[in-house]
Amino acid sequence: MQNSPRGKVGSSKKTDSEIVRLYLQTRNSDYFQILYKRYSSKIYSKCISLLKDESLAQDATQDVFTKIYLNIAKFSERSKFSTWVYSITYNYCIDFIRKKKKEKNLFSDDLENSPDIVEEVPDQELLQMEVHRLKRVLENIPTGDKAILLMKYQDEMSIKEIAHNLEKSESAIKMKIKRAKHKAQKTYKEIFQS
Repeated sequence: MQNSPRGKVGSSKKTDSEIVRLYLQTRNSDYFQILYKRYSSKIYSKCISLLKDESLAQDATQDVFTKIYLNIAKFSERSKFSTWVYSITYNYCIDFIRKKKKEKNLFSDDLENSPDIVEEVPDQELLQMEVHRLKRVLENIPTGDKAILLMKYQDEMSIKEIAHNLEKSESAIKMKIKRAKHKAQKTYKEIFQS
């Protein structure tokens, strides 16, 4: 295998997994820079959507990249690199919010305290909301619900991937998504009732 000289690694067409492997083999920081360039704006967008503060989102983006850097050898390719990165991002932001609000159970399984949701909210109802209205709805539902909806519909993560990332069962994730959609629909009606 040919090691690239420092400076030009010529890997713009390589997959994330290939770049991770090359970085781990060579420890050439240029490979990590490629990953940074590919993901920094996406991570920042996730952070700002959850933390709602530019300064906090900038700090969080740097902290997330520090976590990625320190843990990149643990990336096992059981999921896509982007899924792994988003998992770290969501977990970092949710942990930050938990500490800030001192809420211990942002993603808790509070079946006893939640009202029974009988009817399923079709995905189409969420997908048909106008973008500016959807943003307003997401700002007005609990952060945990917002995060799980973003994972499912914006990041197109599967139930299995979400369950793995949040260390919950798939049935618990399905129920959380169902509840989050119900809250989003209820909030939409409350805000935009005509």
